[in-house]
Amino acid sequence: MDTQHPPAARAGAPGPGAPAPAEREQLTRGEWTAREAAHERRAHVLTAAAVERRRLGRAHPVEDFLFTYYSWAPGKLRRWHPGVGVELLDAGEREGWAHYAGTGRGVAVDAASLRAQRESTVRLARDVLAATRTRPAQLGCFGLHEWAMVHRSTPEQVRHAGLPLRLGHAGTDAVVESHRIRCSHYDAFRFFTPSAVPRNELRPTRTQQAAMEQPGCLHATMDCYRWAMKLSPAVPGELLLDCFELARDVRELDMRASPYDVAPLGYEPVPIETPEGKAQYVRAQRAFAERADPLRAALVEVCDAVLSA
Repeated sequence: MDTQHPPAARAGAPGPGAPAPAEREQLTRGEWTAREAAHERRAHVLTAAAVERRRLGRAHPVEDFLFTYYSWAPGKLRRWHPGVGVELLDAGEREGWAHYAGTGRGVAVDAASLRAQRESTVRLARDVLAATRTRPAQLGCFGLHEWAMVHRSTPEQVRHAGLPLRLGHAGTDAVVESHRIRCSHYDAFRFFTPSAVPRNELRPTRTQQAAMEQPGCLHATMDCYRWAMKLSPAVPGELLLDCFELARDVRELDMRASPYDVAPLGYEPVPIETPEGKAQYVRAQRAFAERADPLRAALVEVCDAVLSA
């Protein structure tokens, strides 16, 4: 049980933030436990290898990124939530869960409780996600943010010290210095080396996030998972795992197109320093932008439901 927040209302009476009965979808115990079990099976497939590596004290620079950079353990993905506006009948075991409220016959996510605690986060999520959807995808970055993170660095300063640079340090620096760099994502830009910072044509900041992010950015697409986690338990479990799977696939491209040699890990490099590699990167980038759009739209709907509670 989540003990970080006060217990939700007991299931004897409707909680203050539970949607009105006419607005709720109702799931019988058989229906919601079936969805819960399907979610747990899917989450197990997605997280079992990471859990085993943690047990053994090992790490994978590609596959474990989503659990380290975003700081949510694999177990967080395994807990299914129905999302806002769904009443779970005969769900007494969830009565004390954080941000749940009694409905009389069962429980539902308490959107008002969530809004009271995280309104600024929900508004930021909505602003960023909705604004990103209004912009055309910019497909000319070629993943150079990862290269800028090691520009003119020493071997000791390389972020993934266990992976060699595919072109070596001099070759990597030459790629950075021969390309135009326009990184619009603050959480990528903030890891640029000091020598790479002035080479970026943009100056993204945290406060400008909603004004600068665009759907072609791999890191902005990975952040769909970040926002889904921050909106939990208002996000349906199925949407959360969709966002995670997308982020996992994007991270793989991010590293395949990076300056690191990931071939020993079983990944085919995307050589963005060549015309063929650039074309391959753009095709994948465009596909990820298209795949992310309905997920962003669904997350905006979740934000609206919480903010209107």
